[in-house]
Amino acid sequence: MIRTVATKPFDDQKPGTSGLRKKVPVFQQPHYVENFVQSIFDALDGFKGKTLVLGGDGRFYNREVIQTVLAIAAANGFGKVMVGQGGILSTPAASNVIRKYKAFGGIILSASHNPGGPHEDFGIKYNAENGGPAPEKITDAIFAKSKAIKEFRIADGVEVDIDKLGTVKVEGMSVEVIDPVKDYAELMESLFDFDALRALFKSGFRMAFDSMHAVTGPYGKEILENRLGAPKGTCRNYHPLPDFGGHHPDPNLVHAKKLYDDVMSAAGPDFGAASDGDGDRNMIVGKGMFVTPSDSLAVIAANAKLAPGYAKGISGVARSMPTSAAADRVAEKLGIGCYETPTGWKFFGNLLDAGKVTLCGEESFGTGSSHVREKDGLWAVLFWLAIVAARGESVKDIVTKHWAAYGRNYYSRYDYEEVESEKASALMKDLGAKLGSLPGTKVRGLTVEKADDFSYHDPVDGSVSEHQGIRVMFAGGSRVVFRLSGTGTSGATLRVYMERYEADPAKHGIDTQEALADLIAAADDIAGIHSHTGRPKPSVIT
Repeated sequence: MIRTVATKPFDDQKPGTSGLRKKVPVFQQPHYVENFVQSIFDALDGFKGKTLVLGGDGRFYNREVIQTVLAIAAANGFGKVMVGQGGILSTPAASNVIRKYKAFGGIILSASHNPGGPHEDFGIKYNAENGGPAPEKITDAIFAKSKAIKEFRIADGVEVDIDKLGTVKVEGMSVEVIDPVKDYAELMESLFDFDALRALFKSGFRMAFDSMHAVTGPYGKEILENRLGAPKGTCRNYHPLPDFGGHHPDPNLVHAKKLYDDVMSAAGPDFGAASDGDGDRNMIVGKGMFVTPSDSLAVIAANAKLAPGYAKGISGVARSMPTSAAADRVAEKLGIGCYETPTGWKFFGNLLDAGKVTLCGEESFGTGSSHVREKDGLWAVLFWLAIVAARGESVKDIVTKHWAAYGRNYYSRYDYEEVESEKASALMKDLGAKLGSLPGTKVRGLTVEKADDFSYHDPVDGSVSEHQGIRVMFAGGSRVVFRLSGTGTSGATLRVYMERYEADPAKHGIDTQEALADLIAAADDIAGIHSHTGRPKPSVIT
């Protein structure tokens, strides 16, 4: 039976750069999930009888919300929902399913790299028919509907066995439980030379892939060990757990330190990689070389033709504004377009759909291409394996040769997590008020050449996105960027990015923090980070 239930709006359901993210107890409030899902559907037109894709990263509360979404989708007239078995569907895999089966859109249940558990984070994100995150015009409409909602429609008694493959009916709507890995694995096999990768592993090449007890476990196990013949044990922490094993599923040098240490040890594997909660981020480590996400994008762009799916070349490269300009130099040499966008994968969607770019990347450990409309952690890992196999060189040799050819962009990000929102906002407001007076001043021996609040003019649809981060550029090409992140659920995360370009190969071996020491000090001088936040040092350095 389908019921219409009276409800009242919540005032905190504004989607961020990656959907709505809150602590689990917030989502557990009566009507909270129902209101938001109904608001999504109320903001959309033309979905009657169409297909919706549904899945998540397996975090706590995932299975319960799957049932709620199914019940509301049935009551609102969807013709079919394709749901990942066990409620599992990585974010890039969901994007692929939407695109492959020409679905109307999809709902992804994830808080990405944030912790999971009864008192940790949860999230709901809507992806459009191109497989990418909903653009701002849709998320704005969802928020507007959430503020005015008076009722939601729901089918009673829905309890679909999401662990059993097959199709069942719910109030006339088909629910197809699908293998979450199959379509994605086939897509990867179409892009990369799996025979060459099998030969790489047969040669004795050893790697470790840490899924951090998150969604890519089944994907890594099937592709790396089952299809490519990597030795058993290559995939670590491959069972998705509701609390990610009590760990933080963020693949960086803090939360994936054990993997890093293993690869750097004398007896460790040749190559290490990790992915995050929902499978869209990646970390790449080679013996003696941690690859920054900015460098990873640049190296993939420079070597793209080594993968069969990209053998004809790439049309262009896009990067988020805080990401280093390493990829820009590759694009210039290749004679292709290069675009600088705000942070948030949704900004790449128009460029990809218009064919202006093939590769995209963000400094926050996200890399992807036109094969889907999300960043894709395992895809990036396979691309690196393809490059290693084709060149017959180590990760360290590949990166150092890249620097010699293009120059090195020394780069680091400082995260000040869970800063009181008022203090973080005050810092950004005070910094914004200084922008006009900064050019021409000297800080720590550096001359400020330009300072602005980044605005993006979309070259495809003409839309404008303002206040996307404050940039301070210095003479000689160095810069510092300040922005507040929209991916957390508690307080605010202040992110500060430092970058310096060095063309001379003789100076490419300097420790990153040493190479950026004056910029790091200048950032605090300019923004008053310590005085505003009380934090003497960042929570995480990457």
